[in-house]
Amino acid sequence: MAQEQINDFSNELTQSKHLIFALGAVGIIIILMSWIVAAIIRNRRLKRLEQSGIYDIDQMSGREFEEYLGQLFKFYGYSVIVTKEVGDFGADLVLSKDGIKIVVQAKRYSKNIGVKAVQEVHSAISYYNASEAWVVSNSGYTKAAITLAKTNNVRLIDRDELIEWCIKMNSNVLGEASGAR
Repeated sequence: MAQEQINDFSNELTQSKHLIFALGAVGIIIILMSWIVAAIIRNRRLKRLEQSGIYDIDQMSGREFEEYLGQLFKFYGYSVIVTKEVGDFGADLVLSKDGIKIVVQAKRYSKNIGVKAVQEVHSAISYYNASEAWVVSNSGYTKAAITLAKTNNVRLIDRDELIEWCIKMNSNVLGEASGAR
């Protein structure tokens, strides 16, 4: 009887070892799959960033960024005036579309944009007789800038939105170029 109990215990122990091994193997497979999925997501994100041209934008001068935005807004159907570099009265671009005039403050920075940009573009509304004001940046915004923009109806376009706009424009341009061949 004791030998049967020992054999049963030995069989149960062997089955437990197999179960533990199988669970360990499943755990390792899950970890590997999550690493693979994370790598795929990371690669897709890097491809999107490259496609957007944001790294080139990050290297532009302020004036180059303003001119680039002018081309970007033209792609989206706006009439664009790039204002003079000095004495622009708070607007780097003046956009028109469907009877709406928009003043734009362009900020190509490596850090978050503060309230000064919001103040400048808001003051440009009257000077340019505009109905909207936007700040466009390759970066983000401080909490104070976001708060001031909300209270003054200034639209803030951040890095993520700019990337999406650029991807759409660049995809269209590349599509036209490959279709023309």
